[in-house]
Amino acid sequence: QVQLVESGGGLMQAGGSLRLSCAASGNIFSINIMRWYRQAPGKQRELVASITSEGSTNYADSVKGRFTISRDNAKNTVYLQMNSLKPEDTAVYYCRALGIYDSWGQGTQVTVSS
Repeated sequence: QVQLVESGGGLMQAGGSLRLSCAASGNIFSINIMRWYRQAPGKQRELVASITSEGSTNYADSVKGRFTISRDNAKNTVYLQMNSLKPEDTAVYYCRALGIYDSWGQGTQVTVSS
């Protein structure tokens, strides 16, 4: 099994920055892809960014150029650097680990005020 714990959410004004962290533990060598998702109130959960074990990344069009996903293998942690935040980025952000297992974190709230 893989356990994921997110942190770094909070309240930020529009235009500001936040960095989310997702720390993985357990059978981390089984992980192929790490992803960040978000879910706003009344909306479906959407994929925000992905990073493979080789370091390839992908982003949703809505966050391209503003968000950056990265990983620190020594710390078993994936980050989501969020710059130029907008009110529409307000959501609960979840990380997900895909491989042998499919694991989700508990989520961290990000609120962006206008």
